[in-house]
Amino acid sequence: MALLKVKFNQKKRVKLAQGLWLMNWFSVFAGILVFSMGLFLKIELRKRSEVMDNSESHFVPNSLILMGILSCAFNGFAGKICYDSLDPTKFAKWKPLLKPYLALCCVFNMLLFFVALICFLMRGSLESTLAQGLKNGMKFYRDTDTPGRCFMKKTIDMLQIEFKCCGNNGYKDWFEIQWISNRYLDFSSKEVKDRIKSNVDGRYLVDGVPFSCCNPSSPRPCIQYQVTNNSAHYSYDYQTEELNLWRRGCREALLNYYSSMMSSMGAVILLVWLFEMSVMVGLRLLHTSLESIANPEDPECESEGWVLESSLKDTFKSALENLKKLGKFNQVEAGAEGAEGEEGGKTPAITTVS
Repeated sequence: MALLKVKFNQKKRVKLAQGLWLMNWFSVFAGILVFSMGLFLKIELRKRSEVMDNSESHFVPNSLILMGILSCAFNGFAGKICYDSLDPTKFAKWKPLLKPYLALCCVFNMLLFFVALICFLMRGSLESTLAQGLKNGMKFYRDTDTPGRCFMKKTIDMLQIEFKCCGNNGYKDWFEIQWISNRYLDFSSKEVKDRIKSNVDGRYLVDGVPFSCCNPSSPRPCIQYQVTNNSAHYSYDYQTEELNLWRRGCREALLNYYSSMMSSMGAVILLVWLFEMSVMVGLRLLHTSLESIANPEDPECESEGWVLESSLKDTFKSALENLKKLGKFNQVEAGAEGAEGEEGGKTPAITTVS
């Protein structure tokens, strides 16, 4: 029994073709939207590529851009087919292409659904990318005189101000690296010498953070140096008092920003996918209803359209059988080639009579 079998007359076929033509052009605009989302996400990721460890995160925007272009191309082509289906003479030239085109549409919709899932599942990969990238960026924060790294201080400072964050996982991350350049250290000072000597790696470590970690909304002037030294500040206890530094780490801030953006895009792509599926089903019904016309010379006659010629279960079984037959055919061909090779390799025995 055919799946989604529908009876059509001339009027219904015309309405279906016109509706599909309109839906395909809506799908073209949806493709432009997907392309624009991919472009926007790519630009946003490139803005902060200095604090990302690799380029794997660009897989999502690149996929969105590709899907957007393919959507425009596929739906523009389908719109032309639907328009020509109103004229039997024009539609005749598209008949041989419809089955391959519908197969390509199935592949496209599967890829579109896969991209939508990736948008929801990229959080883990993005988290590791940001964690390592921010760690490296903080390490190069002091290299303001090093070519290729001189911009890193500005990048990190602007990032912490914009996203109201501090460090990788928190403000204490700055205690573990030397973020003050040697250029601004007085090596004749006893305090500087003692701090460098007390560290195994010879680094100048302080319990302080860059100015960009300061929360301007705090009523107290920013305490960015000697953060853990209660005696250095009046009426201060860093363990109980709420610090006037951003508590949240930049990894978490960026992860939430990009994850929410990708989740929203994933939801939009799922809606586009549902719309594309409905267009593909409608195109299949139009295709079969036009092919099943008993008398092509009488366009007014009734016909039947369907999505699958048999039930979903029977179609699946038939596909499996075809795959098995194809596998057996390949095995037979390989066996025949092997036998021919063996026969060709044999040399006739020569006997001599003395």
